[in-house]
Amino acid sequence: MDILNIKTLKDLKASGYNSRSVKEELRENLIRQLKDKKAVMEGIIGYEDTVIPDLQTAILSRHNILLLGLRGQAKTRIARLMINLLDEYVPYIEGSELFEDPMNPISWFGHNIIETRGDSTPIAWLHRSDRYTEKLATPDVTVADLIGDVDPIKAATLKLTYSDERVIHFGLIPRAHRGIFVINELPDLQARIQVALFNILQEKDIQIRGFKLRLPLDIQFVFTANPEDYTNRGAIVTPLKDRIESQILTHYPKTVDISRKITQQEARLAISQRSSVEADGLVKNLVEQIAFEARESEYVDKKSGVSARLTISAFENLVSNAERRMLLNDEHQTFVRISDFLGVIPAITGKIELVYEGELEGPTKVANILLGKAIKTLMTTYFPDPEKLKKSKATNPYSEIINWFGSGNTVDLVDDLSFQQYKEALLSVPGLKDVTKTFHPRLTENQQLLLMEFLLHGLAEFSLVNKSFLDKGYAFADMFNSLFSPDLGEDEDEDYNEDRGRY
Repeated sequence: MDILNIKTLKDLKASGYNSRSVKEELRENLIRQLKDKKAVMEGIIGYEDTVIPDLQTAILSRHNILLLGLRGQAKTRIARLMINLLDEYVPYIEGSELFEDPMNPISWFGHNIIETRGDSTPIAWLHRSDRYTEKLATPDVTVADLIGDVDPIKAATLKLTYSDERVIHFGLIPRAHRGIFVINELPDLQARIQVALFNILQEKDIQIRGFKLRLPLDIQFVFTANPEDYTNRGAIVTPLKDRIESQILTHYPKTVDISRKITQQEARLAISQRSSVEADGLVKNLVEQIAFEARESEYVDKKSGVSARLTISAFENLVSNAERRMLLNDEHQTFVRISDFLGVIPAITGKIELVYEGELEGPTKVANILLGKAIKTLMTTYFPDPEKLKKSKATNPYSEIINWFGSGNTVDLVDDLSFQQYKEALLSVPGLKDVTKTFHPRLTENQQLLLMEFLLHGLAEFSLVNKSFLDKGYAFADMFNSLFSPDLGEDEDEDYNEDRGRY
C-alpha cells in the first residue's frame, strides 16, 4: 500500500502505523544503515575515524548534539546530512502548523480536531527535507523568534482573549516539532536567549509569557559553535552546555591528501575549465600545503583557524587565472603554472585572520610568505634537499643552474606568457631540464615544464637563486649579484626586502 494514499486517521490506524519520536527514528534508521554497511555521511571526508563514530554514538544514545570546532570544519554540513536518517515521509494532521502526529497531538488545534472528527481526521504527509530547520544565531535574535509570542492580530481576528492558547504565534522551535532543529554559532546568541532554551532541552516544554502551556515538543537539537576560548563575541552559558548531552569536536584535515580530496570535491569549476585547463597533482598539493602552513604560521591567528574554504577558493582562482591567460593568448588548452599562484593571493588574504605581527607585515606579504613556505616544504618531496646536499658534500645537481645565474643571467616568468614563450624562458636556463628529467624521467611536456618552474621557485626558497616580484610574475637572478646591484636604489632595496620577507 502506498502510504501517500492514506488520507484519514482511520486509514492510518488500519495501516498499522506506529508513532516514534524523532530521536528513536534517527536511532533505528542508523542501526539499519550500520547493519547494511551503508554510508551515512556521504561527502564528509577525513572524519571516518573521529567525528562520525562520535556522531553515531550520540544518535544511538538519543542525545542532543553540540558540534564544536573552528570555522570551515563541515559542522553545518554534518547537521544537514542528518536528515538522511529520517523516514522519507511521516503523517501529520492536515492543517496543523506544528505538523502534529495524528497519534499524539500536542496543541489545542490537534486535540480539538481529533475530538470533533475522530477517525475522519484528514491526514497529510511530510517529506524529510521539510523536517529540517536552521537558524544562525545573531545578537538580535529574540525569544519570540525562537519560541513564540502573543499575536494581537490573531486575537482580534478570532475574537479571543489573550488568555486563550490560540492567540499564540509559535516561533521556529515549536514549528520544528518532529524534526531536526539547528542553531549555528550558538555563542553568538545572547545569554538571556540561551536561558530560554533550558526548559525545552530538559523538560521538553516551552514557556510563552504568562501562559501555563506545556507542549511536549519532539525535536532533535543540533548546535554548532567555535570553541568558547576562541571567540570574543560570546560563550555558551554553562547550564545550557550541561543540558546538551554530547559535545563532538571537529578538526581540520590531518593530511594533505585528505585536504586535497575535500577541495576537489567542493571546488566549483565550469565544464569548460575542467576540459581546457590541466591541473597537475603538484599544484593541487601546493594549494593544500598553503593552508597547512597558514595553520602553523606565526603571522596567522591560530584561534581563528584557517577554513577549508581557503583551499577551495584558492584552487578555483588558480584554474581561473590559467584560463584567463589561455583566453588572452588565444590558446585552446593550457595548464596551471606556479606563476598562476599570483591569482590565489586574493583567496588567501580574505580567509586568514592575522595577529599583530601579521598586520605589520600586511596580508599580501603574509600570503606570499605562506606560498613560499609551501613551495619550500614540497621542494624536498620532488627534488633532493639542498641543505642536506651541503652537509653531505655530495655532487650538487643544481650547480649548473646556480652557476648560470651567477654569471649574470636572469629569467622573467610573468603569468601572461604564451605556452611557447613560457617554454623558451624555462629552456633558456641550462641544466634545468636535465635535473627534472633525472629525478622525474616519465613526464608529459606540460608536467616537465611545470616542474622546471617549480624547481626555480624551490631553489629561491633555499636562497640558492634570487626571486623578486614583478607586476605580473617573478624574476629570477643570482643571489649575490641581486644584493649588491648598483641599479638598486636605497628606497627600492627597502621595498624589495619587504616583498621577499627574507633579509
